[in-house]
Amino acid sequence: MTPVLVTGAAGFIGYHLSERLLSEGRRVVGLDNLSDYYSVDLKRARLERLRRHPGFTFAHADLSDASALKGVFNAHRFKLVFNLAAQAGVRYSLTNPGAYVSSNLDGFVNLLECCRHSDIDHLVFASSSSVYGAVTKMPFSVHQNVDHPLSLYAATKKANELLAHSYAHLYRIPSTGLRFFTVYGPWGRPDMAIYLFTAAILAGRPIDVFNNGDMERDFTYVDDVVEALTRVGDLPATPNPNWSGDKPDPATSGAPYRLYNIGNNAPVRLIRLIETLERVIGKQAVKRLLPMQPGDVPSTFADIEDLASAVGFSPHTPIESGVERFVAWYRAYHGV
Repeated sequence: MTPVLVTGAAGFIGYHLSERLLSEGRRVVGLDNLSDYYSVDLKRARLERLRRHPGFTFAHADLSDASALKGVFNAHRFKLVFNLAAQAGVRYSLTNPGAYVSSNLDGFVNLLECCRHSDIDHLVFASSSSVYGAVTKMPFSVHQNVDHPLSLYAATKKANELLAHSYAHLYRIPSTGLRFFTVYGPWGRPDMAIYLFTAAILAGRPIDVFNNGDMERDFTYVDDVVEALTRVGDLPATPNPNWSGDKPDPATSGAPYRLYNIGNNAPVRLIRLIETLERVIGKQAVKRLLPMQPGDVPSTFADIEDLASAVGFSPHTPIESGVERFVAWYRAYHGV
């Protein structure tokens, strides 16, 4: 069996996807640069768990290093590639734009070039709900135009979608982009709200509640995301025979290209999330109410009809269940 490439394998979603693929008996090559954007110890701990599987191979490389990336592709005959490596974070992009250009733009083009010359069957790449930017009509649909990003991070993710489409058109590389909506769960990222809130509440520190808590997010549990990813991976994108340049559909194409939302289809107010954490942890939060931050949006809400129709699955984990699992992991991992 040819190995599957998972970039960002030491990251949150990449780790969970790699675990799932390995549990199914697939071989996985996990590529990661182990950046210090957040705890490298957490990334190494994820990798140690992956290394328990005999089918796992780790490649310590950066997507922006074209030569190293070519070496990984030359050493394996990939047919399926999951690109989950990226410089993440909306707020970080306000002060460190170069990191996003290097990883999300230069690195993604390097990956596309490797896919082009390796005759792969399917490229599945991570996009983000942030691409909806200034769009206010909800639920957000992949059939809407998204030309008004509100952060550099969002702009690079929109650029990924455009770049992938151009390669799908020029070189017939089946490419599927997945717009993730606020993914959370065990082994999650320390810069995400659920992680930050949990750490602060347990330590008795105040939590920063932006926009005075008047925000909604379509929190999506990581196991649901992985289920969708594996199903999409086994369904290479195909051209839409009804696509027309007179009325172009952004979600499909005359090229082998598709876009899907991956969200829970059930937005949760930030205050409800905090109340759920308080109940699960058994401790009240000290709230510090702050204004909306630059680059943030007040609400996200995913229309997942296309995903459900294509793969027969839609995320469904209630926030209460997901938060309980996350807090249990957090306590165990940190010894709280």
